[in-house]
Amino acid sequence: MTQIRIATFNVENLDETGPGERPSLAERVTLMKPQISRLRADIACFQEVHGQERPGQPRALLALQELLTGTNLDGATLVSTKPDGDAVYDKRNVVVATHLPVLKHQQLRNELVAEPRYQRLTAIPADTQPVSIGVERPILHVQIDLDQAAPGNTVHVINVHLKSKLPTDIPGQKIDEFTWRTADAWAEGVFLSSMKRMSQALEVRRLIDQILDADPDARIIVAGDFNAAPEEIPVLAICGNVEDTGNGDLAARVLVPIEHTIAEPARYTLFHQGHGQMLDHILITRNLLAHYRGSEIHNELLHDESAAFAIDRKYPESDHAPVVATFAFD
Repeated sequence: MTQIRIATFNVENLDETGPGERPSLAERVTLMKPQISRLRADIACFQEVHGQERPGQPRALLALQELLTGTNLDGATLVSTKPDGDAVYDKRNVVVATHLPVLKHQQLRNELVAEPRYQRLTAIPADTQPVSIGVERPILHVQIDLDQAAPGNTVHVINVHLKSKLPTDIPGQKIDEFTWRTADAWAEGVFLSSMKRMSQALEVRRLIDQILDADPDARIIVAGDFNAAPEEIPVLAICGNVEDTGNGDLAARVLVPIEHTIAEPARYTLFHQGHGQMLDHILITRNLLAHYRGSEIHNELLHDESAAFAIDRKYPESDHAPVVATFAFD
């Protein structure tokens, strides 16, 4: 019997800090390392991982490597989203860490869904034709062999970080970083962010169906920061519930949110304005339910990131809680 623990955790950037700036990156790493040790993850899906540069070297995941040092993921293979070339993105990389054999990996950004285009109404000056509104973060698809002794027990891990609900900037409509000139511009910015989030969700769903078209028995796990609650459309679009499609023949393609097995009072990964929100998810194909043994959300230390004076110096850990699912395979 092989037990596998799969985790998702938005580590909230691991950004480098200037001399004398608090909390330093080293202080954050020291504080967060016990969280990584507690995961005991065989496969960890990380989001919002910033890269670091050193003279004469390409940008790399140096801070994440330091965070994993001394944990069971020390020296693990790190599969990351990347721009063209061998370096990683400056900001918000999506990363899968594992000691298990990685068979294949790919990243997708507008590969299965056309790039969203939209003619902004409130831009100054207003757009005269549709423009690209962009999708910032690729989707990461990694195929992993769960059984090194008997290869062939493969799982498809799809790591996602969907667009946040923060409004997309509109040219000429921001007085400063936090102040909009008009309410309709703010509303249009929210609409654009929703388009980006749904574009990503649709691409994930199309990838799932592509995998299942090739192998109806494929085991698929979608994990990450969805920036959406379980009942919101981006999550539902990826799950593909029969209640939504109306087609019972698609039942085998439904993805199941494992958080439903966690008691509702503990079912949250982020605090905002006094309310717990379940924004980080692990969704699995139904054929994995036979192997599913339980879940954990490590949210005991979460603070309200929207509260006054909730600055990084007081709360240098991530605003998100990790989610862990355990599976057992013969």
